[in-house]
Amino acid sequence: MDDLDKNMDAKDIKPPNKAAKAMVLFITAWFIILSALTCALPKPAMYSDLGNNYVNAITEGLKIDSGDTAWVLVSSCLVLFMTPGVAFFYGGMVDHKNVISTMFQSFVSMGFITVLWIFIGFSLSFGEDANGSGIMGHPKTYFFFEDTGNAPHASLCPTIPLILFSMFQLMFAIITPVLISGSLAERVNFYSWMIFICIWHILVYCPLVHIVWHPDGILRKWGFIDFAGGIPVEMASGYGALAGAIFLGPRNNNGGKHYPANVPHILLGTAIFWFGWLGFNAGSALTSNTLAANTFATTQAGAASAMITWIFLDILLGRQVTAAGACNGAVIGLVALTPSSGYITTGSGLIIGVIACFVCYFAGYYMKERTNIDDTLDVFAVHGLGGTVGVLCTGIFASKKVNIAGPNGLIYGNGELLGKHIAVVLVVVPFIMISTYCCFAIANFFIPIRVTNEEEMLGLDYSMHNESLSHHTGINGVNSIEYLKELETSFKSAKNPPKVENWQKVPNAQVEDVVVAVDNA
Repeated sequence: MDDLDKNMDAKDIKPPNKAAKAMVLFITAWFIILSALTCALPKPAMYSDLGNNYVNAITEGLKIDSGDTAWVLVSSCLVLFMTPGVAFFYGGMVDHKNVISTMFQSFVSMGFITVLWIFIGFSLSFGEDANGSGIMGHPKTYFFFEDTGNAPHASLCPTIPLILFSMFQLMFAIITPVLISGSLAERVNFYSWMIFICIWHILVYCPLVHIVWHPDGILRKWGFIDFAGGIPVEMASGYGALAGAIFLGPRNNNGGKHYPANVPHILLGTAIFWFGWLGFNAGSALTSNTLAANTFATTQAGAASAMITWIFLDILLGRQVTAAGACNGAVIGLVALTPSSGYITTGSGLIIGVIACFVCYFAGYYMKERTNIDDTLDVFAVHGLGGTVGVLCTGIFASKKVNIAGPNGLIYGNGELLGKHIAVVLVVVPFIMISTYCCFAIANFFIPIRVTNEEEMLGLDYSMHNESLSHHTGINGVNSIEYLKELETSFKSAKNPPKVENWQKVPNAQVEDVVVAVDNA
């Protein structure tokens, strides 16, 4: 038993509620249903044709390159490291009473998505194309990682083991739903959130990966290019976040003052983000060569130019330059370079960073001030619009001099590529919005995805997890859990409980002030 357990009074421990048990039942049933459906399907056509020679057929004549393998191994670790980076980034931005819950939403994805990916996600994303549709992989191709093995794959990863390729792609799958959580911060039910990510991964993420990156994917065959996840990661999370913010509605204190819980954590999260993103983009080359080096350079250039642009815009518009704002600018640059980094020059990377920051900066302020959509941490503006700008700029700045396997863009005389990218954006955005909204509706049907007003007032750290940043010393040396328990009791027993807006106006919503507000009600 650790120190926390020793110092916690037994009465402080909340037993699992009905929502937690419902979550366990739903996810267990979800796995059973997916297993039953997959087992009932026949083997993919290629298996039927080649039988036991299937693996030999896709690996014949291929050799593993030790340099490529080492680079993708390192890149996989860098991309996984980005998820704790998101946890610190988001956790530093929210109110102090929601830090633990916000960070924990990032960490649980590493567990749930890993299991789903091994189980069926990799097959749906990169398995043999199902019925020639170009939309979804056959779920039985790599069911439970069957036939992934240590050999290369002719069309997916000709110089590295297929199992390493699958692990690299897993890290993308883990971080994508994590990004969505920022738009729902401070009001999302943790148990319903876990149901959502399990549904969304299968119904939204995997099809997007297949159509964009699989050799038989409908968009890839049409000529659309996306180097490291402009659509499957950035736009999917950004527009998915917008759908979630609309579904949940605004926080009760939306329009009030918000104070980040820990700005150094925002800086730390951005540093981890930036560090990991170099592997995110450059690792997508799947080789340790000049393409990876160029991608590394363009990614760095885009992040730097976007961060500087944000700072300059703050100054020119008479706003105070903040560390949190500059961090947002850097992330915008990294987002915009995700689809384009492997096809453009370093100079183009600088330009894209500036363009993306302009768009996202003003869009974010517009949403906060002119709409009632409460995207808590600006996920839509940063990842949705940033990803869209990156996808469109790929159609403009792509160069065969950088990547001989890709086409030229508009400035090199090929306007057709930009036309295709515009068309893809117009089709994909409604799909992401509608399908994600439906996933939220399904999760909400089983467990309300929004917490109650009382739970939101108490903070999700306590109401969802019975934890607090100041569990021991508390505020002014008093155990904060005791304050929260007193507040919870007072709120439930008060004849005229205080209106939410009364205490939300208190700077940082200090717990002792909230208790006073309840006592005076």
